[in-house]
Formats: sequence, C-alpha cells, structure tokens
Amino acid sequence: VTETTEVIRLIKTTRPNLIVILGGPEVSYETNEQTITQLADYVITGWGDISFAKLCNALLSGEKPLHKITNGEQPPLNQIRFPYAEYTANDLAHRLLYVEASRGCPFKCEFCLSSLDKTAWSFDLEGFLEQMDVLYRRGARHFKFVDRTFNLKVDTSIQILQFFLDRLTEDPTSHLFVHFEVIPDHLPEELKAIIVQFPPGTLQFEIGIQSFNPEVQQRISRRQNNQKTAENLRWLLAHSNAHLHADLVFGLPGETIESFAAGFDHLYALSPHEIQLGILKRLRGAPITRHNAEYGMVYDPAPPYSIQQNSDVDAFTVQRFTRFARYWDMIANSGRFKQAVVLLFSNPSTASPFNTFMNFSDWLWEQVGKTNTLTPECLTDALFDYLCNILDYPVTQAQTTLLNDYVASGARSNPSSLEGVLPKRPPLSKNAKKLIERQTQWNSVLNGRDNG
Repeated sequence: VTETTEVIRLIKTTRPNLIVILGGPEVSYETNEQTITQLADYVITGWGDISFAKLCNALLSGEKPLHKITNGEQPPLNQIRFPYAEYTANDLAHRLLYVEASRGCPFKCEFCLSSLDKTAWSFDLEGFLEQMDVLYRRGARHFKFVDRTFNLKVDTSIQILQFFLDRLTEDPTSHLFVHFEVIPDHLPEELKAIIVQFPPGTLQFEIGIQSFNPEVQQRISRRQNNQKTAENLRWLLAHSNAHLHADLVFGLPGETIESFAAGFDHLYALSPHEIQLGILKRLRGAPITRHNAEYGMVYDPAPPYSIQQNSDVDAFTVQRFTRFARYWDMIANSGRFKQAVVLLFSNPSTASPFNTFMNFSDWLWEQVGKTNTLTPECLTDALFDYLCNILDYPVTQAQTTLLNDYVASGARSNPSSLEGVLPKRPPLSKNAKKLIERQTQWNSVLNGRDNG
C-alpha cells in the first residue's frame, strides 16, 4: 500500500483527470483514515466481482456516482465467471496458479479478516472441475488453492483430490503439484484413504496451528482440538507423502515467550517438514484490536502493521523473535542444513529446541549484525564456528556434517570452514547453469512460493 499510494500520488499530479478506483481488503476498512483513499476518486469495499463492473459501466456511460465509497455487493457464486481462461500459455507454463473452489470461512480467529465472514461459500463443483480440466489440458501443473478451509466439506475435498489423482493415473510423469490449506484437527478416514494414494512431490498442506495454548486459542476465538491436531500430523508424516508446512503466530494476546516456546517445542517434536513462524499483524478490520487495551497491544502504524510489543512480550523480545524467525527460514526451512540442524539440536548441553535456536540466533546476530544478504557460505562458516566453539563439537564432526549439507545443497562456492575438504569441481557449462536455474525455480514451487 505504501508504494501504491505513491503511484497514485504521481498519477494524480501528472494526469489529474484520470479516474482511480481502489478495492481490496487494505482499503475496505478504516477507509476514511487513509491517505491512499483520499487520493483516489472511488473506493469499493468488500466484494468487487460485480460492483467494480457496475461502477465502470456507470462512469463509461457518463454517470457520476453520488458517493465516493461503495459497499461491494456479494453476488451468488453462480453469477461469477471463472477467470481462468484469462491465463496465457506463458502463465500456465511458468506460474503457480492460484485457484479458488470456495470463498469465506466459518471460523472466527480474530487475527484474520476471514473471521468477518458469516460462513464459507462453495463454487459449483462440476463447473470448477471443468475449468481445472481445461487448465490441465493446456499444460497447467502447479495449483495453489486459496480456500481457507479446504477440508471443511470432506465430500468436496475428496472429489477435488480424486480429480488430480485421476490425472496422475493418466500420466504419472506429469510433475503435478497441488497446495491446500487444511484444518489440522479434521482428517476423517475417507479423506486419509485418498491422501495416501498421492506420490511424493505432489501434495503440500499448509496447516495453521498458530498456538498450542488453549487459553490463547479461546481468547482469540480459535477452535482447535490440540490432541487431534497432533494425532493428524503424526498420521500424515507416517502414512502420506504430503509435504507439511505448519504455522505458528508470535505476539497473540496473552501468549508469553515461555508458552510460545512450549508450543514451538511441541510442534518441533511432531517433525513437520517446515515450521513457518509469523509475527502477529493488525490487519485493518480484524477484530483482534478488541484486546488492545487489556493486553497493551502496540502495532507498527506502517505496513505490514506487525506487533511491536504487548503486556506479555516487550519490544526487545519481539525484535529477538523477529531475528529468530528470519534465521529459522535461512537455516531450518531452507533445507540447506539438514544434518547441521540435527547436530545443533542434539547437543546434550542445549535445552529445548526453541531455546537452543534462540541462543544460536542471539549469537549469530552478535556476529553479523544483520538478517539479510547472508550467503550459504556465510551461514556455513557461522554454523561451523558455533558448533565448534560454543557447543564444543569436534572440528572433524562439524566439518563433515557441514560438508555433506553443502554438497547436497548444490552450492558451488568456497566456505572458509570447508577449505581443503570441499571437492574441486570443473567450471559449470551454460547448459548446467540453466539446469540449476530451472531446479531452483522448481524447488521454489515445491516450497509453495510463487516466484513470479
């Protein structure tokens, strides 16, 4: 929104007669308080599918709407045309396609704008699957479902999964990849039965846990059976080939650093493939603000409105965790240091996994003073230094572990800690460089990230 505000400011300076219409969640709430909406001519709040078209038609016919702000009209889903035909061949070949089989969410988690929805609405399944078939036949292979509750209606979930399973049966080498957001405590047997049929590399589940603290869950109106969640995670890891991303949110009202650490340790023991660590953000319109006074919630007034402190975690602790989360992505979630992470957490002198990594995070910050532009070589040398000099691992053990990780990652530079042991390689050919670039793009897709 910061960049877009400046774009609109420039547009209105150079072409003041150009009509600017805004929409989307950022401008749908607290509308009168924002610079960007003051600069624009019209604002549509909420649903824009038909309200935007109506406004455009009115302006093009010479009508001037009476009001600057229009409350978006929510149409029946069967009146909304699927947009997927607008994808070009280039889109289909190189993009992770965002698709929706439903909108809305019946849950009321207060940090999320979807808590304002009354329920979830599903598109006509037959029509949706017809569109998916057209995309697949045109070459699309990477799909990310934006449905908030993919496994809410199990019958629908099974039909969608069966659609993709049928395509895999037709062509087992199709490199299909499908990403879903799932409810962690709702995994009935009939859904398990189809999940287990997918081969490795095809299914990815984003599992929103956010907190394992029952008091915090109740405070933010989040319904979650923690025992069932843990059981389902164990089952998925033991019996399916799905790649699991599990999410936690730091800074929720009443969540202390100690209770968050306990939740992190519990999740780490369940061994999902990635633990994604988020910082609480005050999304405009989200009801989380009702806790501001009681829990001293202080948010950054600038986007993305991250929590700065509250009555349970001070500003310094939030800053420490922010660095922790960044380093966690670089070290643990990147997959570059699989053996080194095991070594880091297996040292008998270390405490809980959370405290172990926090100690490393604090030390790394003292050494480098930044959380960006850290190369794999820099991180390799830092891990070597920490493993040997702080955790007292033998030099040969640390070096062998990091060497295995470095070679497996495909990196090709020369960390100083591996000098003399890293096998020399011939220079890369142009074709090899292209293959590595393609593999990097594919890895990005597998990680559920749209790399453009």
